[in-house]
Amino acid sequence: MPEISLTNDFAMACDPVLIARAVGIEPDAKQAELLRSTSRRVLLNCCRQWGKTTLCAAIATHEAIYNAPAMIILVSPSQQQSGELFKKVAEFWKSLPGAPEAEQESMTRLKLANGSRIVSLPGSERTTRGFSGATLVIMDEAARCDDELLASVMPMLAVTSGRFIALSTPKGRRGWFYETWMHGGDTWQRVSVPATECPRISAEFLEEQRRILGTTVFEQEYSCAFHDDNSSAFSSALIEQALVSDFAPFFLEEAA
Repeated sequence: MPEISLTNDFAMACDPVLIARAVGIEPDAKQAELLRSTSRRVLLNCCRQWGKTTLCAAIATHEAIYNAPAMIILVSPSQQQSGELFKKVAEFWKSLPGAPEAEQESMTRLKLANGSRIVSLPGSERTTRGFSGATLVIMDEAARCDDELLASVMPMLAVTSGRFIALSTPKGRRGWFYETWMHGGDTWQRVSVPATECPRISAEFLEEQRRILGTTVFEQEYSCAFHDDNSSAFSSALIEQALVSDFAPFFLEEAA
């Protein structure tokens, strides 16, 4: 790999946007904001084709090169999805001038000469246990990852106080991603980007998709909207209205 100057190397270390540009990505304003974020807990609720997977691959590449020795875990509902994210990270690493050489490389794991490791895992609680000391965990398609998977990966960050980034389009008003988005508190940085805010998606395409998919699916895929499952007998809003604690008791204890 050709070398890069110390000045440029220092600039990339300070600004992950420069890594994105070095691998051929010109981030828009919202993407640049995400790349430069230092929040330890991030939720990305974004439309399809915004580039969230590509951006997270750039973040992982920056972590592996400039925060060595880093331990980066990539997880999603399936090995195929995790593998796609890993493939992007590997492509970015290979295209960066002066990046550390690989000591070990496979379809799912990469160990660099600077001590950093990148591991791609499928979304199973059984296969994700056993890893520790992660400095960055990225969960792709997070709305489709169950609570058990979340419980298995979060302890990886306990000692390092590392970062956790979850990215997804919505998948109904259920599961940890929805609950955390709605009720997770100020611990989480929330990034929401509907398709109308993505300059690379045309209004004509969106109108076509609305006609093809129908309003509910369209709003889930392109408007970052959480909708109830069509098979639900009662809506989430109706159920929440029924959950009150200030009603009079059904039975009163008789005085002794």
